[in-house]
Amino acid sequence: MTTNPTLSDLADKAAAVRSAPAYGHDALISCDRLVRIFTADGVEVQALQGLDLLVREGELMALVGASGSGKSTLMNILAGLDTPTAGAARVAGHDLLAMTAKDRLAYRREVVGFVWQQTSRNLLPYLTAAQNVALPLQLSGNRAHARRRARTQRALELLELLSVADCRDRHPHQMSGGQQQRVAIAVALANDPAVLLADEPTGELDSGTAEQIFAAFRTANEHLGTTIVIVTHDQAVASEVRRTVAIRDGRTSTEVLRRSEVDATTGHETVVAREYAMLDRAGRLQLPAEYTRALGMRDRVALELESDHIGVWPDDHDAEK
Repeated sequence: MTTNPTLSDLADKAAAVRSAPAYGHDALISCDRLVRIFTADGVEVQALQGLDLLVREGELMALVGASGSGKSTLMNILAGLDTPTAGAARVAGHDLLAMTAKDRLAYRREVVGFVWQQTSRNLLPYLTAAQNVALPLQLSGNRAHARRRARTQRALELLELLSVADCRDRHPHQMSGGQQQRVAIAVALANDPAVLLADEPTGELDSGTAEQIFAAFRTANEHLGTTIVIVTHDQAVASEVRRTVAIRDGRTSTEVLRRSEVDATTGHETVVAREYAMLDRAGRLQLPAEYTRALGMRDRVALELESDHIGVWPDDHDAEK
């Protein structure tokens, strides 16, 4: 026998919904069902198709994905360079859909730092390394850096932290590609941003130099506490972070988490990695293509709810064909 819910029951449920924490309330970066649609020659292209992503304060993480997966579109949105078509996105308490043009300018100056793949986009060629780092401080209007001496001191501290203090008086053309990128990281960190975003920062560098660049990101994360999100194709870089999120077809698809384990007998420390499939807020799950191919899964699958897991099986009708 079933009974209809009373008005009191409905009121209690409504109150519980209202009191429940909002999605991503404790995350520094929160993307909720994010959509970005571009129109070219009358054709709509969905670069992001309901993407969900949470990044906690103090994380150093990587975003990976094939060309056209949507990762660069996501970075441009987080950087305040583009606006989403639908969904919600918040960074350090800032609603990226509600900001005015003036708000976006202040956001890019004070809340996020950005490092481009092309070294030429990161530094002004007619300024020295120290002058490049001091420039964002001058533009910010921060009273703490109102005096030139304070700006110069801050610039030299960042260059020293990232092991490029010897480049302080050099112009970009007098520095190697790796030195330019480390100076660019210092520029991005100048105003003490809540988030540092980097789009393929090692894409133009050899593997040895790329390791130096990643060491600079790790230093910034550990010493300054800056939350850092890196878009990369470089698996060597992706494997160096504790969390790697893969984007496929405009949605987060898989996530690799790494943790350190110490052998109780030998004391030897090893890094253990485990891959997870991402379950979005609508309950959608992207199964790895190699898994579905191996089992001949197409179009639909059978599900079984067990006491401690969900079974996913090839459709019987497909198997008979």
